[in-house]
Amino acid sequence: MTAQERIEQLRNELHRHNHNYYVLNQPEISDKAFDDLMSELIALEEANPDLKDEASPTMRVGSDISKDFVQVGHKYPMLSLGNTYSEGEVNDFYDRTGKALNEPFDICCELKYDGTSISLTYEHGRLVRAVTRGDGEKGDDVTTNVKTIRSIPLVLQGDTYPDLFEIRGEILMPWTVFDELNKEREAREEPLFANPRNAAAGTLKLQNSSVVASRKLDAYLYYLLGDNLPYDGHFENLQEAAKWGFKISDATRKANNLEEVFQFINFWDTERKNLPVATDGIVLKVNSIRQQRHLGFTAKSPRWAIAYKFQAEQAVTRLNTVSYQVGRTGAITPVANLDPVQLSGTIVKRASLHNADIIESLDLHIGDMVNVEKGGEIIPKITGVDLSARSFMQQEKVRFITNCPECGTKLIRFEGEAAYYCPNESSCPPQIKGRIEHFISRRAMNIDGLGPETVDMFFQQGLIKDAADLYKLTIDDIKGLERMGQKSAENIIKGIAESKNVPFERVLFALGIRFVGETVAKKLAKAMQNIDALEQADLNKLVEVDEIGVKIAQSIINYFADESNRGLVERLKNAGIQLAIAEQPDTVTSDKLAGKSIVISGVFAHHSRDEYKAMIEQNGGKNVGSISAKTSFILAGDNMGPAKLEKAHKLGVAILTEDEFLNLIS
Repeated sequence: MTAQERIEQLRNELHRHNHNYYVLNQPEISDKAFDDLMSELIALEEANPDLKDEASPTMRVGSDISKDFVQVGHKYPMLSLGNTYSEGEVNDFYDRTGKALNEPFDICCELKYDGTSISLTYEHGRLVRAVTRGDGEKGDDVTTNVKTIRSIPLVLQGDTYPDLFEIRGEILMPWTVFDELNKEREAREEPLFANPRNAAAGTLKLQNSSVVASRKLDAYLYYLLGDNLPYDGHFENLQEAAKWGFKISDATRKANNLEEVFQFINFWDTERKNLPVATDGIVLKVNSIRQQRHLGFTAKSPRWAIAYKFQAEQAVTRLNTVSYQVGRTGAITPVANLDPVQLSGTIVKRASLHNADIIESLDLHIGDMVNVEKGGEIIPKITGVDLSARSFMQQEKVRFITNCPECGTKLIRFEGEAAYYCPNESSCPPQIKGRIEHFISRRAMNIDGLGPETVDMFFQQGLIKDAADLYKLTIDDIKGLERMGQKSAENIIKGIAESKNVPFERVLFALGIRFVGETVAKKLAKAMQNIDALEQADLNKLVEVDEIGVKIAQSIINYFADESNRGLVERLKNAGIQLAIAEQPDTVTSDKLAGKSIVISGVFAHHSRDEYKAMIEQNGGKNVGSISAKTSFILAGDNMGPAKLEKAHKLGVAILTEDEFLNLIS
């Protein structure tokens, strides 16, 4: 068998297994067997680059190459649906439709998935383009990211599909994936996604498709468009599309009368709580495409479809206690502990109360019967109190604590902030452990084998009191601890040693300086070059750094004003951690761009944006993000935004093509 034959065989087999697993939920082989087939295909494709295929299953793993999104016009406008919230309005829609058609009609009833809309175009059975809704007339081309979603077929099955058609649907993040993502963000004290819809939309617009692949997005398709569709019936077209490999909801039903429509609505108003993805209503569509064309559109929405929105899901339960959590920055988060109640497919026992102001506005008392709501939000919130069920003789008013629940230190509140903080950074156990957990995390020092439970065990055993203590640990120190054998101990010590090679910008992020995230850490590392320069920098020096404002600058100054922090840095330096930018060969090739401020815009053919940014710096220029009168010129690729183009013309800023730029610096 030739390499080409084996590659084709593997691609067909992997496409089939993807469909069985992600669409039919009927896997035929183990995950290990699937991964082995994928590894073989990747190796063969790398060895035979001339056999590259954009529809290969290997495209699903994504890439770390950043690409700007290109705006693409929709062949058919993506209009929003009119919303209704009552059965009376559904009845009115049905009556209006009957009068306008003056003939029998069916209604296709579908679940309204709460994700981000997508339009997929297929030519000759292959996915060629994926575009977001955008403004309805045009959207962003996110094909590279969508190819990582395994429930979306790259190549269709059978041969009954039209040569060219469009299918629309919803990109979703399952509840389980969403919960796990928010746990990771909470551990890093990053803002949580409010709901799976926001998480899915944010993921789909990431520049790094390999990260998109790791987010395990899903998709349901619900609308076919084209000139040569198999049937006049919308429902029938969806059933046919399922045979081509698309994930079509098996909840979709065709109703012959209004009674059947309401049966569908009432069933799913309850049953939706058990679904693995978020829904927020029902979509009702006239089934016949011929009748849809007859009914037409208003300026904003089709007359032949309507969305019935479920009421925000609420429950009443008892508030038993309020507990308080301490984060690694010392922020105190109040948590309501409730009698268990089911909401949106999960059992809710706790709800965040956010801060002292929220508690005061709700006038909460222990024992209150409270209204808990999700309404598409995964983070439960208390929206009110049933005052009629309150007995003031028995219930104590909830008052925000004044001292840290872990170390007893009096709390402080910074001007302009809602949260209270424990200022005892050096001795408050949750803050100490939280900072160590942040230090070892994947995007910081990425120390294999270490996690929150292990950090807690080492802390309880007195082996570590800060991150620098990790570098004093030996195999003998830890191999006898609970669930810690020789091999586990060796792996941890090896991971700690390997972290000494982590570059300065990630070490700076790992230190956990307040307001210094990954991007800010990179800016600071590049500007300051080493930790000593950063420690000695004053406010004026810091705010000169790109994107560093007074708040971040003052936080850095406060960090190094603390003797214990300076001691930690010194001990990390002695341990061999990278606390300076690694010395590199002089990459400045010329001063041809010296003193020039350059904006990059558009999509490029010869090099990536990051490569062009590096070229600008190597030739003495400065990359800037926005056009102003001080901009020297714009390096413009294809699809440069019209707003930037207009501004450039207005300000008289020169525009250079890729070739012109490369000639300039050659």
